[in-house]
Amino acid sequence: MSSWRVSLELVEGINWGRAGRAAGAVAGGVAGATGLFLALLLHQARDARRIIPMAEAPPPRGDGLYGPKFPGKPLNMVVLGDSTAAGYGVHRPRETPGALLATGVSRRLRRPVRLHRLAVVGAMSAGLPYQVDAALEYAPEIAVILIGGNDVTHWSGFGAAAKQAGDAVRRLRATGCKVVVGTCPDIGAIQPIKRPLRWLARHWSRQLAAIQTVAVVEAGGSTVSIGDLLGRQFEADPLRMFGSDHFHPSAEGYARAAAVIMPTLMAMLGEDDRVTPSGADTVRSLEEAAQEAVRAAGTEVSPTEVNGRARGPAGLWAELRRHPWFGEPRSWFGHRAAASPTTATSPAAAASSSEEAVPSGRSSATAVGWTPEGGET
Repeated sequence: MSSWRVSLELVEGINWGRAGRAAGAVAGGVAGATGLFLALLLHQARDARRIIPMAEAPPPRGDGLYGPKFPGKPLNMVVLGDSTAAGYGVHRPRETPGALLATGVSRRLRRPVRLHRLAVVGAMSAGLPYQVDAALEYAPEIAVILIGGNDVTHWSGFGAAAKQAGDAVRRLRATGCKVVVGTCPDIGAIQPIKRPLRWLARHWSRQLAAIQTVAVVEAGGSTVSIGDLLGRQFEADPLRMFGSDHFHPSAEGYARAAAVIMPTLMAMLGEDDRVTPSGADTVRSLEEAAQEAVRAAGTEVSPTEVNGRARGPAGLWAELRRHPWFGEPRSWFGHRAAASPTTATSPAAAASSSEEAVPSGRSSATAVGWTPEGGET
């Protein structure tokens, strides 16, 4: 998102003519309450606009070769999307989501990875065609897309935004590139947004994320729901989880998001060491899977088959997988692992407590190749 800025367009983009006609159709007291409610939303949007700063400088790029010590031809990776994909709010290239993922992939595959970050601060889904044009010049083998926040704050048509994301995935897949999309984050989790605007922002965010999921999976990609992934951690420890602008994630915040994307990314690259989920408990129609995923951050939705068929009576079949992040025990749909008896209160303790939650005994931080004192490999 563009510095996670909530502009007046979040509220002013509502179809006020439709709202006015609806209000006029209701009897006096209800119409008056509706007018007061809309006035409150406008006031809250203006307050948020004054508080949340604009982007001041571009994030570090992070482009380059990761894992040069490993043999073999470099794997071409592209990162597309908005400021979340670009890593706005951190100051070192190795702290950006692209660098975290490229480092993790390189270490897991023991192969060099060449990263091209094409994400643009402030980008909306309508800008994805231009980013895909640039990405295709690098013949990418894997692409990560994080998009949607600005489509909510600017109230663009959600159907059109999801179609644009699906079209971007379809174009990349046509070249053989594998695609993972992090769906719209929960705008309602941003602290300066107050209720009731927060409730509306959360509803709109989930609505777009669900539509994105359907479009992306139909186009041949996989999604991971971002949702309010960092919401609880941000509220509990804002000094550590927020960046210097107090609104974007810190390096650790981006590492947590990358940790839930990493298993899906590796599975698409043929390195799937995830625990096999419990059969039919994880399979839904795509529409049902999309709705369920937006209610549980860190959930992967991928196409699957039932009895050798990709489609059922309700359309495409999809499989749900739930990925943990720092300090959270692994859980699947229909199954919940036993929680740890102790609660992690520091980064070191959190990483240690999650070692059983991440395949091959790695902590979440190690799984994405991130270490506070280390550099790029």
